[in-house]
Amino acid sequence: MAQHKVNYMADGGLPVALTTVDKLVQWGRSNSLWALTYGLACCAIEMMATGASRYDFDRMGTIFRASPRQADVMILAGTLSKKHSEFARRLYDQMTEPKWVISMGSCANTGGMFNTYATVQGVDRIIPVDLYLPGCAPRPEIGRASCRERV
Repeated sequence: MAQHKVNYMADGGLPVALTTVDKLVQWGRSNSLWALTYGLACCAIEMMATGASRYDFDRMGTIFRASPRQADVMILAGTLSKKHSEFARRLYDQMTEPKWVISMGSCANTGGMFNTYATVQGVDRIIPVDLYLPGCAPRPEIGRASCRERV
């Protein structure tokens, strides 16, 4: 049997990766986001398309959850009415730290074309928003790329 001797000292030492536990945990979190879906209007269709086969969020490690206690990211897609704002805030408060919020679409960002007494003129008036995805309706690939950069 042939014996192969590896000389680690010849190449500058053993192959060792140095990092801190905090950086390792942050890397794990950035590659396994669990998103709480809160789709309210036509932007919700685009949000669902990100989870479908063509723009598969699962390849990125993002899994849609229905429970706020298991979610890291809240994706609020669509027109938020004042009746729904109370429930959106309640779901946000139930999420564990660290948590991020994505406002998806023009209606969620600014109220869109609905400047009425019943529409919230921007989700950021109810909950703090970390990432705004513009458009009516924003394309799924924009959401996928933006999530990866931000978190």
